[in-house]
Amino acid sequence: MARAGVGGVLALVVLACALGARADGSDHKYKEGDHVPLYANKVGPFHNPSETYRYYDLPFCAPEHPKDKKEALGEVLNGDRLVDAPYELNFKEDKNSKILCKKTLTKEQVAKLRDAVAKDYYFQMYYDDLPLWGFLGKMDKDREQGDAKYLLFKHIHFDIMYNDNRVIEINVQTDPNVAVDITEDKEVPIEFSYSVTWKNTDIPFEKRMEKYSKSSSMPQHLEIHWFSIINSCVTVLLLTGFLATILMRVLKNDFIKYSHEDESLEDQEETGWKYIHGDVFRFPKEKSLFAAIIGSGTQLLALAIFIFLLALVGVFYPYNRGALFTALVVIYALTSGIAGYTATSFYLQLEGTNWVRNLIFTGCLFCGPLFLTFCFLNTVAIVYSATAALPFGTIIVIILIWALVTSPLLVLGGIAGKNSNTEFQAPCRTTKYPREIPQLPWYRSTIPQMAMAGFLPFSAIYIELYYIFASIWGHKIYTIYSILFIVFIILIIVTAFVTVALTYFQLAVEDHEWWWRSVLCGGSTGIFIFFYCIYYYHARSDMSGFMQTSFFFGYMTCVCYGFFLMLGTVGFRASLFFVRHIYRSIKCE
Repeated sequence: MARAGVGGVLALVVLACALGARADGSDHKYKEGDHVPLYANKVGPFHNPSETYRYYDLPFCAPEHPKDKKEALGEVLNGDRLVDAPYELNFKEDKNSKILCKKTLTKEQVAKLRDAVAKDYYFQMYYDDLPLWGFLGKMDKDREQGDAKYLLFKHIHFDIMYNDNRVIEINVQTDPNVAVDITEDKEVPIEFSYSVTWKNTDIPFEKRMEKYSKSSSMPQHLEIHWFSIINSCVTVLLLTGFLATILMRVLKNDFIKYSHEDESLEDQEETGWKYIHGDVFRFPKEKSLFAAIIGSGTQLLALAIFIFLLALVGVFYPYNRGALFTALVVIYALTSGIAGYTATSFYLQLEGTNWVRNLIFTGCLFCGPLFLTFCFLNTVAIVYSATAALPFGTIIVIILIWALVTSPLLVLGGIAGKNSNTEFQAPCRTTKYPREIPQLPWYRSTIPQMAMAGFLPFSAIYIELYYIFASIWGHKIYTIYSILFIVFIILIIVTAFVTVALTYFQLAVEDHEWWWRSVLCGGSTGIFIFFYCIYYYHARSDMSGFMQTSFFFGYMTCVCYGFFLMLGTVGFRASLFFVRHIYRSIKCE
């Protein structure tokens, strides 16, 4: 049943991504002279990937009746707004200095284009589903006088390669020598033109997208990735060996000591983790919030695993427009039943009474902050007239998915969890009154323990984080999903081991309030990732402006919060397994 459920989810997501990728219904086969679809997508500052605008927001040449391309959900979420481009690039038809249009730019249009050139604006288009980019112009600075000269490119050359009846590759070139000066505020007459050259190639159609993934699998990049893997593996091996040796030796000594104390009925001062067996399984405060965190964290862990499975089977090939966003939306909706079941069943194990309120809490724990962040950022994008602003129809679709899929599955999962009738498996009985926790040194308090717990898992992933950030918040391509999956597994293992070790040290000093501590220590890696976001923004990127800053920190805060919930759940589950194991191994009175 479980395998069938996993297979069903993956099949649905693959279908959704495939439909999004092939919304145009083209078979990509053409005869000489056939029209090949060319769509203009967006323009925007090169260093601000979220701040993109519609192509015709700038005064370019436009067809008489440009039509918007119908786009899938993931494409719209990605900020793609494809529209007919004015260039005619018919199959295997060369063109030399073809005039696109003649126009006179007004002072306002010149000022708009000059501002775009100053901000390094680029344009993006899609030709037969192949992406192409180019800059609008360039800025020449006079070193002696310090003045800047703004040049707008007015000629574009397309180099297109074909194999038999299919388009294989396209490159665009702009000639700096064929440009118009737009430095001054005055009307500028301009003649836009383009040329096309077709060349034959032996590259098969099936491998035409490999060009875009080669950049991330270059030898020098692979060396860094493998160094990251080796670094992480060494960390895991050292940590695992250290913990296994220390904990097994200490626990063995503890078991021998406690068994001898049981045999010799001498009154001794009670110390160590055995003597809090009557309190260690005392349920935590704020049961509803605790169960909601475990439910949401389990769902996010399932979401991450499903995304990695799709990546490993090749669904997210380069420039499969919106496939990742489509998969995220669909899988999150389909896995909401996991959150409902886990949260409700665990909440009832903790002897909670109001499971309906807990279920609502679980549904809002991650979606609530994400929705509020989206509302703020979408408002910012609307004010900026950016393509990141979702159309009203797309917002309605997302609300319908939440209302018709996510919420019903959450409720069904909650009902299934309520009817599971599972009891909390505690090896020891809990005493009526809690034992007093002895005064502990400052470094055993929550915040220093979180700092220690988050550092090791973060050190295992920080090298890979740069490449992921450069892909999401830049123009680099990341396709080495196998390495990323290995790093993810290492992250889970290190988080589990570190949290278990800190839980043992906490119990050894007779501090029995380990429930919330294990969640906070496990999830602390998310806080480290957020600090890395601040470092990346200021030191490793050239992003600027209110909109880009809002989008970066807004969505990365949600991602870090998701990591906190997911890894906090991992830390708690590992600690719970460990605590049950050690207390089963001794005689509890």
